[in-house]
Amino acid sequence: MSSIVRRIDIVELSDPPVFSFGQKLRANRTIRNDGTYPGKEIGDVLVKKGEVGYVVSIGTFLQQFYIYGVEFLDSGHRVGMKRKELEPADTYEEIDDLPLPEES
Repeated sequence: MSSIVRRIDIVELSDPPVFSFGQKLRANRTIRNDGTYPGKEIGDVLVKKGEVGYVVSIGTFLQQFYIYGVEFLDSGHRVGMKRKELEPADTYEEIDDLPLPEES
């Protein structure tokens, strides 16, 4: 029996992809081989939480989700990941104390 959990109420494909080619991303969780990564045992860690990579491809899964092919620099692995497993790596902190320009 399949272990794929499908929520038919979520369809990302009706909108454009959230991430774009070449975008720098960070894994927000540890990713292990589910049996689809060749040359690694099931359960082997492919990507550690916080590891940084770049989008090299964008595909789809179950006619429902975008899958982002991300090349991770530290591990050297290229892994397909869902949006919920990724976050932008170049997030800027807001600065509240910026000086305002003086009025003339």
